[in-house]
Amino acid sequence: MKKLLVAIVAVLFAAPSFAQFNSGGFSLNESTVYYGVRLGLNVSTLTGDIEDAKAKAGFNFGGVLGLRVSESTPIFLESGLYYTERGANGEGDAKIGLTYLEIPILIKYGIAATDEIAILPYIGPAFSFGIAGKTKPGNISSFSSEGGFNRPDVGIKIGCGAEYNKLYLETGYQFGMANISDSEEGTVHNGAFFVNFGVNF
Repeated sequence: MKKLLVAIVAVLFAAPSFAQFNSGGFSLNESTVYYGVRLGLNVSTLTGDIEDAKAKAGFNFGGVLGLRVSESTPIFLESGLYYTERGANGEGDAKIGLTYLEIPILIKYGIAATDEIAILPYIGPAFSFGIAGKTKPGNISSFSSEGGFNRPDVGIKIGCGAEYNKLYLETGYQFGMANISDSEEGTVHNGAFFVNFGVNF
């Protein structure tokens, strides 16, 4: 894991040395395909029938692929694969860790703020599957019958990105739409504020 993080950071810092000064990794005026890497922070919590849930910080990273879907307007479709950490903190040492693989499907609209800066508001669904996580105290697997959470999740991501010289920065919020509680007596939903930094090619 540490080696992977080092490699991602190296790519992010190396990219400006060979990036071209233009409006980003894609042109708002041409049909194009772009791809990129993302690394960022989640501040997540759980809502619903759960007591004393407080914000929990985690990180996420992944890769994206996008393409322009309209010749007349700068509308882009972007998807990818993310590793993302969510969950919530509780009272004392109580903690719920939920780790997912996520595939978002986002519609982005490109706005040329200047000749070199593109603003990209977006919205779309995100499909997640839990792959790991611990619930404390007890160090129980969060996705077991004792941990109390289902692996599949579906949410809506809404946010806005900005791109300059292939460098990309975005912020937004993900609303959990699916009930991830394993109990028939209550409902629990994910929610996460996120900030990501990356590079588009």
